[in-house]
Amino acid sequence: MRLAFEIALRFLKSGRNQTLLIVLGISVGVAVQIFIGSLIQGLQIDLIDTTIGSTSHVTIASKEDGERIKNWERTVYESQISSSDVKNITPVLDGIATIDYEDDRASVVIRGFELEDADKIYKFKNNLYEGRFPAKRGEVLIGKELALKSGTRVNDDLSLITTNGGLYRVNVTGFFDLGVASVNDSWVVTDLETVGNILSVDGITAVEMQVNEVFMADEISRQVAYTLSDTDLKVDNWKDLNQSLLSGLNGQNISSYMIQVFVLVSVLLGISSVLAITVVQRSKQIGILKAMGITDRDASLIFVFQGSLLGVLGALMGIALGIGLLVVFSKFALKPDGTPIVPVYFSNGFVAISGMFAILTSITASLIPARLTSKLDPIEVINNG
Repeated sequence: MRLAFEIALRFLKSGRNQTLLIVLGISVGVAVQIFIGSLIQGLQIDLIDTTIGSTSHVTIASKEDGERIKNWERTVYESQISSSDVKNITPVLDGIATIDYEDDRASVVIRGFELEDADKIYKFKNNLYEGRFPAKRGEVLIGKELALKSGTRVNDDLSLITTNGGLYRVNVTGFFDLGVASVNDSWVVTDLETVGNILSVDGITAVEMQVNEVFMADEISRQVAYTLSDTDLKVDNWKDLNQSLLSGLNGQNISSYMIQVFVLVSVLLGISSVLAITVVQRSKQIGILKAMGITDRDASLIFVFQGSLLGVLGALMGIALGIGLLVVFSKFALKPDGTPIVPVYFSNGFVAISGMFAILTSITASLIPARLTSKLDPIEVINNG
């Protein structure tokens, strides 16, 4: 085996230009795989974070429209113990109201939360661009668009008119920008008690929560539903409500896998063809080696070692090139605000797998010339020159 390795190394060194071209081909394939795979994963993570990263993944509500959850403390508790993947739970009380301002009226959605718990989901504090977080009853946050069109300033009072004609004044302590125009234009955010007083109701509208593994939200929602003692409640999850988004993500995954498979196939074919040609070029030397006593197994191992060495060198160069491309892309492909156009997701595991696939592909490609070598008849080869 050692002799086969030394001969393989000598063959590679004697054909430096050919070796370099093969290594470059493998490295480009690995680099493309890492670059495209990382970009698509980054795009998916950014899309998921933008779409559902700051919203509820699983929501509990009454099966009957308009009905509220009375014993909501028990519902929250049962949700917490239903699965270890459940996190960031908050009760929610929603209502519709109208605000009056100088020139017009606007319909708004009053949303009451356990504010500290809700902030873990919606990131109100992170997206608060002016003012402060509500600290007591009767204080609210409103969205950027709503503040602009109503001419509201921090510490202004806002008059809310409920659907039953009630009038309630609240104090605006700050403005948020969640990046969604419809939310910024309609949400009035405050605590549960304030909304309960405004609407003159008991109970809550829903229980919202996030989960650790967002793509397991459907399974976790079934666990939550199984744990609930109140049979009048239903449990929804973001996957069931966003089928078009899931289809898009699946399409991205499929396209990414297809590109990576084609890259691997091209590498495999390239190495196989070059090593097969090498068998023909080196047939006389191999025939002499066989005549001197080298076994068919060792003769075959020469090309297996060649494929392995080419795969390792190509994988290492490809990983370096792929990481370099990602760094360059993240530094120069920027939005006007200085952030990358597509966030780059770097995974050590994905990079390692890409490198291993390249090595395995190279070894697999070397099996064809290795088989051809084992069938060479040394006498026939030497006689034919």
